[in-house]
Amino acid sequence: MVCILFTDLDGTLLNGETYAYQAALPTLAKLTALGIPVVPVTSKTRQEVAQLRQEVGLRDPFVVENGSAVYFPIDQTRFALPPGEDVDGYRVLQLGCNYVTARAGLKAIAQDLGRPLKGFGDWSVDQIVQLTGLSPGEAKQAKAREFTEPFMTPKNVPAEQLRQAVEAMGFRVVMGDRFSHLIGADAGKGNAVHQLVQCFQASNPDAHTVATIGLGNSPNDLDMLENVDYPIVLPGAHGAHPQLADRGWTVALAPAPEGWALAVEDILAKIAA
Repeated sequence: MVCILFTDLDGTLLNGETYAYQAALPTLAKLTALGIPVVPVTSKTRQEVAQLRQEVGLRDPFVVENGSAVYFPIDQTRFALPPGEDVDGYRVLQLGCNYVTARAGLKAIAQDLGRPLKGFGDWSVDQIVQLTGLSPGEAKQAKAREFTEPFMTPKNVPAEQLRQAVEAMGFRVVMGDRFSHLIGADAGKGNAVHQLVQCFQASNPDAHTVATIGLGNSPNDLDMLENVDYPIVLPGAHGAHPQLADRGWTVALAPAPEGWALAVEDILAKIAA
């Protein structure tokens, strides 16, 4: 069975409230034993993901800041290393813009809309702690952006108007209830998935067909879930997100991390059969 598992983190592999992941560890060990890569695909920064990978024991590439870059550990062999720069033991495949460009873009979009748009670059670590509930250490990692700018979703601008203003400036926006993310035009979780599959096939030429599994819990994950063979939705405490619930996709039986483990075990059994 040749497959790759792509997973969001908060609310998907990690519990949305407590960030617990212990219930997923036996399934992660099983995936390792089966030789199935587990690729985090997240809006988090490289610093945030690098720490979590250490804690959980993940060794495969990972996708950061809503598909703005893929980090390939240089010492792994399952994925061919794409052309790119090497940074801190990773080969970096950059798909989006850099952070300076994203910050300038947010200012230009705010001017165009005639509305103030405030992002992580405008706030201190303490302010991000207050806005997000993260610890100071976590807020510092979340602020260490390299490609994208999360900003407060404006209440008085219709979503379509915001999207049009963003696209007119040559960017994309990933809309969220509280925070939205300004990303480069070529960034996106779906593009990152395709790039990773190509790198995997380049390193495994006998793998003519690669089954892709994707797990996510919010509209932020649509771009990934629409680009995998087996999309799985993780519910929150009150069920699946309305924008993901009605697409005919599998909905896990419980929230993360228990639901993640159950859904992965189930799909592995189906693929193997």
